Amino acid sequence: MAKLTPMMQQYMEIKKEYQDYILFFRLGDFYEMFFDDAVTASKVLDITLTARGCGLEEKAPLAGVPYHAAEGYLSKLVSAGHKVAICEQIEDPKQAKGIVKRAVTRIVTPGTVTDPNMLKDSVNNYVLTVYQNDRHFGIAYSDISTSEFKTTFFKNLTNLENLYNEILKINPKEVVISESMRYDEELMAFFIDNHYLMTYLNPIHFKFSEAEQTIKRLFKVYSTESLGLTESDDSVIACGALLSYIEETQKVDLVHFNHIEIYKHDAYMVLDKFTRRNLELSETMRAHEKRGSLLWVLDKTATAMGARNLRKWIEAPLLSKTEINKRLSAVEYFYENISMRQDINEYLSRIYDLERISSKLVYGTVNARDMLSLKQSLMYLPNIKRMLMSAENEHLNHIISELDDLTDIYKLLDDAIHEDPPITIREGKIIKTAYNEELSELRDILTNGKDWIVKLEQAEREKTGINSLKIKFNKVFGYFIEVTKKNVDLVPENYIRKQTLANAERYIYPELKDIETKILNAEEKINVLEYDLFIDVKNRILDQILRIKKSAQVIAEIDTLLSFAIVSYNNDYTKPEISTDGEIMIENGRHPVVEQLGTEELFVPNDTIINQTDNRFYIITGPNMAGKSTYLRQVALITLMAQIGCFIPASSGKVAIVDRIFTRVGASDDLSQGQSTFMVEMNELSNILHNATEHSLIILDEIGRGTSTYDGLSIAWSVVEFLSQNEEIGAKTLFATHYHELTELEGRFPGVKNYCISVKESGDDITFLRKIIRGGANRSYGIQVAKLAGIPDPVIARAKEILKQLEEHDINNNISSIHSSMDVKTQVVMKEHEVVNILKDMDVMKVTPLEAMNILYDLVERAKKD
Repeated sequence: MAKLTPMMQQYMEIKKEYQDYILFFRLGDFYEMFFDDAVTASKVLDITLTARGCGLEEKAPLAGVPYHAAEGYLSKLVSAGHKVAICEQIEDPKQAKGIVKRAVTRIVTPGTVTDPNMLKDSVNNYVLTVYQNDRHFGIAYSDISTSEFKTTFFKNLTNLENLYNEILKINPKEVVISESMRYDEELMAFFIDNHYLMTYLNPIHFKFSEAEQTIKRLFKVYSTESLGLTESDDSVIACGALLSYIEETQKVDLVHFNHIEIYKHDAYMVLDKFTRRNLELSETMRAHEKRGSLLWVLDKTATAMGARNLRKWIEAPLLSKTEINKRLSAVEYFYENISMRQDINEYLSRIYDLERISSKLVYGTVNARDMLSLKQSLMYLPNIKRMLMSAENEHLNHIISELDDLTDIYKLLDDAIHEDPPITIREGKIIKTAYNEELSELRDILTNGKDWIVKLEQAEREKTGINSLKIKFNKVFGYFIEVTKKNVDLVPENYIRKQTLANAERYIYPELKDIETKILNAEEKINVLEYDLFIDVKNRILDQILRIKKSAQVIAEIDTLLSFAIVSYNNDYTKPEISTDGEIMIENGRHPVVEQLGTEELFVPNDTIINQTDNRFYIITGPNMAGKSTYLRQVALITLMAQIGCFIPASSGKVAIVDRIFTRVGASDDLSQGQSTFMVEMNELSNILHNATEHSLIILDEIGRGTSTYDGLSIAWSVVEFLSQNEEIGAKTLFATHYHELTELEGRFPGVKNYCISVKESGDDITFLRKIIRGGANRSYGIQVAKLAGIPDPVIARAKEILKQLEEHDINNNISSIHSSMDVKTQVVMKEHEVVNILKDMDVMKVTPLEAMNILYDLVERAKKD
């Protein structure tokens, strides 16, 4: 340090506090980066890497970006997963003695971005904290660009699957944990496998007393109990630690954080990462695009707030029949009232992102154009409130009662903000002239200054009687009065001589100098005054930030419900009946995504009746490409859509609430983990078998195909046994398989039924009819499908020869000899039943000893035979 230049010493002192961050070090008109930061930044930003003398023998690597263009570079670094600390000059360089004072004024990380230009409108940007206390966990997460803040907790976890699923649902951009958790191998493996950006805090922030004090200070409450944090100290600690991190990174008063939402994670359907991926809820499996996902179909929202809310609803279906029906009733009202639906949607389409504009107010990055966007948005709130207050729907009435139309804020903005302001707030032309008297006067001076001088000149001529009096201007004296020598005797006493010329005298006087000062300084004063007035307006609105935030949440909910109604109306969806009796009964159900992808074929609807008793387990057979996988996903998506409160693609539907949807659909090698297709498949299956309940819906597509035929069939068979039995799981299950040998299981296990995809045969050609019917397929049609795919005729012919030979040794020949555990149990029950009937029919008082001996002998012989 002693050898470094003073400036570099200052840099190193600051960098020491921000080792995990790229330090933007302000030097004049540039943000400079040195040493490893410079090397990293030059690669990510594709900027030149140079060097600068630093006092050491070797120069320091150097890279820099212009301060006025910093946001674009900052966005690239954060998008690449880097954290940036921005160090500003905090004193005027002209007044500095020695090195200019500098300090970090802002920290930007992937989880703490607030600039809307760096964020996706329709996606929340979460930072999440996890606190661990033995097998108890508390989590808290926030989108600081919208001020959303939530927490939940987990007690006595025997495995961490539920915790992992909750984190995956939140999908944070950054995870904040204690330094001490670095050594928890199980948790760290999960974070690393899912590529989360990790930030480690001093363990002091995870002490209960420290966390509690942070919460009480920031929320200005006497006790955390007043915020509802009464059930778990783990949640208190997670919340306090996260708030400490947000406060450290943002370095502003977090006035928009006024509420912590404590939720029960078990109030929502559990969707593991396999199900989210396989059902393509928010993005497609292969291309990771929105188009082709359920979100793509359902998103007809008009606002960014509604789009984010819709995504959250899709990711967290409800388990409460009452809450689901509330949503459905509101959707139904919008569905039936076309005119109101259209009018409200038109109003919503003109509303900007109130949540993120509010955050810009808090973080001091709001400009006049943002204020105009806020004003325009507030213009339509009274209309929306008036229309929905008259709606004959209890749930909509309740929602709209929470909407503050914010007319006072609208009036302030309408009075103050210019209709066409510049982007910056220091250039003037951002405040209306009539808003402030002093501003009006200054604008008048700037506009009419020359006229004032002409009028003043005429007035002075009349007052002094000097017809030749002139008011002139130069850079030395500014404005002055010039009088010829012969009229000097007429000059008033209040004139002050400034210069004598051969034929004239030049004077100034106070009133002229006052006008000069106003004219010459008007523009600068206007800019300063407008900035001060803008800050005053901003602060007055900031005082009402919680009202704006609440109204934004109401608009988001209305927008989401309206989106459901629009989609349902346009796509001919129907309102489902929600039940808790375990039965899913869908008439003419359709896949919501496939039918929207514009294929030439008309979508063929299918019925589904699945319950907890006699129709609990579908074994679905049929060839590839026939539509089995589409049908499986269709049933799962319809169930999920009902539980988020949306109408469903069917002519009618009764949907039982399920606690989880499990899917085992397709697989590919996970080379990064050294896992084969079969191992991936078995991992997913293991998750299902360990976590499914009788209230779950399970979708299985081709279990066991990643290994040999006999191994695969054996596993598939055993899975059917395990899932179908009440004493094991007894979940509603749809199982598509190429093992048509499994059709033998109908009748062996309660609730197992055979279904197949119908196929029309014409010689060696087949046509897929896409209709699911009762019964099992006795052929796979693999060779026919291969022919449809264009496999050469010689290959097809040889395949037929081989198939004929293999069929002579078909495994079906041995199916009858396979006895399951269920068969044995059934036989025991049957034996007991026969014995009971024989004994019930016997009249003990009338039977002779010989007859009794014969009956006993017969029972013994039966038992020996069995």
